[in-house]
Amino acid sequence: MAKRELPGHIAAALAAAGGPADSAGVPWAGRSLEGEGNPLHRFDKDDGQPDAGYTSAVAALTAGTGSEADVVRSLATARVYVAIVATLGEEAESAHGLAADKEADLALVTLTAPDGRKALPVFSSVDALARWHPEARPVAVYAPRAALSAVSEEAQLLVIDPGGDITFVVRRPAMWALAQQREWVPSYEDGSLAGIVSDAAAQESAVRQVRLSAGTGVTSRTAGGTLVSGGGAGPELRITLQLAPGLDAAGIQSLAAALQQRLASHPEFVERVDSLEMKITR
Repeated sequence: MAKRELPGHIAAALAAAGGPADSAGVPWAGRSLEGEGNPLHRFDKDDGQPDAGYTSAVAALTAGTGSEADVVRSLATARVYVAIVATLGEEAESAHGLAADKEADLALVTLTAPDGRKALPVFSSVDALARWHPEARPVAVYAPRAALSAVSEEAQLLVIDPGGDITFVVRRPAMWALAQQREWVPSYEDGSLAGIVSDAAAQESAVRQVRLSAGTGVTSRTAGGTLVSGGGAGPELRITLQLAPGLDAAGIQSLAAALQQRLASHPEFVERVDSLEMKITR
């Protein structure tokens, strides 16, 4: 089996921390995050606490005064941590043809979301990572670099602080925007998408009105049960169709399927929308 390489920028951050192995058996959890001689990572003087901008944006979102776009915007300059763990590779063969000990490789920790998609967990602080996976090694990177790691790992979601007081999911379009260091506009606020959907729906004579809004999957909950208007895993976009009277159930189903197929073949719509739901009214 070929060795799975870490993304280049993660490997570089790891090398800057002093290489892949701990020294003198000192566990990473007990080492200082600062100091000029041998810092854990290239973020010297980092105290391992959450980024202030991200913390502020999440607090505003939870209070109902911010938006998930504000949270994603705060991540553009935020330091986060990815989790690295040692994995056993195949047994190496010695010069005498005998099986030697398995070699340990390092790998990014990934998750499988409830809908089957691959997700990369990242953490706002060292403590948050340690609570989630005590054996994992924290590597500090800027959030756009973490998004690049997610793309490299073929993940479609970036999950911030899984198992924490508030878990924020960055969906695929926002994750790609973060990786490319460009502004992200939520699909339910994107005026150009409204035009694309209206044009696609106009091909159906029974459609009288089209409206886009945030989907039911945009919202999330804190560990304490507080409803938060952002950070959910999807569906993120709701398309509400108002139809003329007269269509039976089969006709409505056929119309909805045709519209979904039309949108699924539109590259710009596919790039900007992670997941959607459709509501039919008369």
